Amino acid sequence: MDKMKLYTHDEMLDRVVGERGTARRDALEAELQSYLIGEAIKQARKEKKLTQEQLGKLMGVQRAQVSRIENGHNLTVGTIVRAFKAMGVPAAFSFGGVSLSLC
Repeated sequence: MDKMKLYTHDEMLDRVVGERGTARRDALEAELQSYLIGEAIKQARKEKKLTQEQLGKLMGVQRAQVSRIENGHNLTVGTIVRAFKAMGVPAAFSFGGVSLSLC
């Protein structure tokens, strides 16, 4: 009986999506990062016991825009900063060893 080969998660991503550095893999990883940032915003909103409508008013946007942000769509650094600042939640970015505090 032949042994079944087991693959790591990264090996499967390489096989299915493409190796790191390929356009398809970079797009997937960027989409994942946007999703995770949106989830962080959603989690912070829920911890502050705010509705999307309430957060939207604090940010100066419609509830639908908050929904898009939380789903990781159309995220910009400015939008991310505005969301966390509106909730009074400290956040920071780190780029190549340089850290930037948002709030």
